[in-house]
Amino acid sequence: MRHPDDLRLGEKPAPDPLRFVQGFVNTVDIEAGNDDFDSAEGLAGWLVRHGLIAASEAVTEDDREAAVAFREALRELLAANHGEPVAPEAVRVLRELGSAAPLRLAFDERGRTRLEPATGGVTGALAILATLVHHAMQDGTWERLKVCRNDACRWAFYDASRNRSGSWCSMEVCGNRMKVRAHRRRHADDVAE
Repeated sequence: MRHPDDLRLGEKPAPDPLRFVQGFVNTVDIEAGNDDFDSAEGLAGWLVRHGLIAASEAVTEDDREAAVAFREALRELLAANHGEPVAPEAVRVLRELGSAAPLRLAFDERGRTRLEPATGGVTGALAILATLVHHAMQDGTWERLKVCRNDACRWAFYDASRNRSGSWCSMEVCGNRMKVRAHRRRHADDVAE
């Protein structure tokens, strides 16, 4: 797995290797309407650039749909890091990936263990990402990876605040937008009374 400069991390990058999951979730810019996975070729290019599949590997539309479903399930898990309930559909997608992409315990030259996919292709690539999520959940960094609470944004960011209360990918942009909206709603409610 390679971490080239094209991982979209924004102002608040996660530590490695969780940074890679953050970049995967941020392959879509909801506000701008840009999606790196808008085609099977786009998904293939991203996976090849990041060393998850070989350039000769075929990527189908079904693979693309599975990758997008996995990405959005991860986004829902990140929303749960704000204390929101996990969407049942997200859990279903993650369980399906877990069944389709079994992992095996491997040993390196020093005798240390690692989890690796028991299959290749896009399914194996998604399994690698799932192992990064698993490790982050074990080491306590997962709870700090969140999505912006601005529904028009939903960008993944790493909450490095002391009390883990971060809500927006950028206080200057999304934070201010959300505060202005809340102020306008309160003001509209006061006028209506």
